[in-house]
Amino acid sequence: MPPDFLREAGAIKDEIICLRRDIHQYPELGREEFETAKKVEAYLRELGITTRRAADTGVIGLLEGGAAGGTVGLRADMDALAMQEYSDVPYASKRPGVMHACGHDCHTAALLGTAKILSRLKDRLPGNVKFFFQPDEEGDGGAQRMIDDGGMEDPKVSAMFGAHVSVGLPTGKIGLRYGKAHAASDEFDITVKGRSSHAARPHEGTDTIAIGAQVVTALQQYVSRQVDPLEPAVVTIGTFNSKGSQRNVISDEVKMTGTIRTLGPEMRRRTAEAVRGIAEGVAKAMGAEAEVVINESYPGVVNDPAMTEFAGNAVKALLGEDAVVTIPNPSMGTEDFGVFLEHVPGTFYLAGVCNLEKGTAFPEHNNRFRVDEDALPILSAVHAAVAWDYLFYHRSGL
Repeated sequence: MPPDFLREAGAIKDEIICLRRDIHQYPELGREEFETAKKVEAYLRELGITTRRAADTGVIGLLEGGAAGGTVGLRADMDALAMQEYSDVPYASKRPGVMHACGHDCHTAALLGTAKILSRLKDRLPGNVKFFFQPDEEGDGGAQRMIDDGGMEDPKVSAMFGAHVSVGLPTGKIGLRYGKAHAASDEFDITVKGRSSHAARPHEGTDTIAIGAQVVTALQQYVSRQVDPLEPAVVTIGTFNSKGSQRNVISDEVKMTGTIRTLGPEMRRRTAEAVRGIAEGVAKAMGAEAEVVINESYPGVVNDPAMTEFAGNAVKALLGEDAVVTIPNPSMGTEDFGVFLEHVPGTFYLAGVCNLEKGTAFPEHNNRFRVDEDALPILSAVHAAVAWDYLFYHRSGL
């Protein structure tokens, strides 16, 4: 019979909340999580969990069970955002212009709680648990760098689980999404090059502003007219700048930047090809040249259906049938947990932190973002239950 993880988490609730508040007060941006990493390392080592660095400011903790078995990975991200906090909580950020506005402090504290719970039960564990405290989720992405540093090996991880707090769900609810869950995000730069001339004689030049505007329009028509309405894709132009500096001179160069958000590798490939083809084709047809650079970022999150079902069963056994909420639609937001899922099966679930009476309804990436801290020990217990069940499931060979 599995342990009572809710009781175990409840016993350290104050400790988990204290950890979260300490991290919240001293947020660090991506690739700068030096103090946060030290705190994580110190806490894990006190539990007897071996640690090592990965991706410079990332921490991997390895809890070895009392019997041979598989290895399951649990991940929390640690970085904050370049935002000024406006909330009036006593543990608000002490660092001007930096804030945990996306709940990564919650993820880190909850996973540390999980580590404490499972460390007390390690003699009963048939296998190992790897704790991934990841840097730079909000920036260039730390998941791939942790993998490149050998994080998934020695011992080899066979499944990964992670979570994100959600103000879209009440405290105590866990959201599951089968299959495509979060969009891939790719950045692009388009430079339209033409020929300058006097504004009174436009036929002697090549008007890159007019051509660039046509490129923008054509890109929007791609989504509305060439993409299945039931298959989400977003092409956004975020900046549009002309090289021109005089009102009576035809500009010879325009630069624009934007992002592509898609679900699934096939739509990702098709949309990137379309952006390149449309920009180059429109420019050429109007006598100009377009240079297109597309930089691939996060691949999106595609949850393994079997692992999602597995996690859901673990949550139901822990919290009850009503605690599990099936998320009907994917998010066009990005999350680099999907990098791990390109290597092993797993799933990424949502932990409800909304409590209207406590005023925790502000969305992520908001200056007044808050969470119901009662959700933190619940998430710790959920992680523990999922990891525990997976190791016994793995041992049984099912």
